[in-house]
Amino acid sequence: QVQLVESGGGSVQAGESLRLSCTVSGLTPGPGLNFGDYTMGWYRQKSGGAREAISCINWGTGYSYYEGPAKGRFTISKDNAENTLYLQMNNVKPEDTAIYYCAADRGYCSGTWLYDVARTYSRWGQGTQVTVSS
Repeated sequence: QVQLVESGGGSVQAGESLRLSCTVSGLTPGPGLNFGDYTMGWYRQKSGGAREAISCINWGTGYSYYEGPAKGRFTISKDNAENTLYLQMNNVKPEDTAIYYCAADRGYCSGTWLYDVARTYSRWGQGTQVTVSS
């Protein structure tokens, strides 16, 4: 069973940087599949709001995609050997305050993948809280 554990959140000042981590365990490709057929992504959920897509990365090729809020400030990366996903957040803003979640599922990184996973994913971890003060 896939388990996702997010970490690295905290309270920071606007303009500072933060790196989030997501450790994946129990991910076993299905019949005929390999890790290259899987994508991992970052999402966030602000208080009282819906889950918002940030970015995704294909586990095999490293191809990445970013949604609007992340472009230019956030960088997604992965360490296959450590089964860990990262989100480097630079120049954070108060509007980045949210609980950040990761997801891992079949498919190829794209805006469509991010959207579909946000609607249907059921294996969310506990998330990690990021609080940015001005």
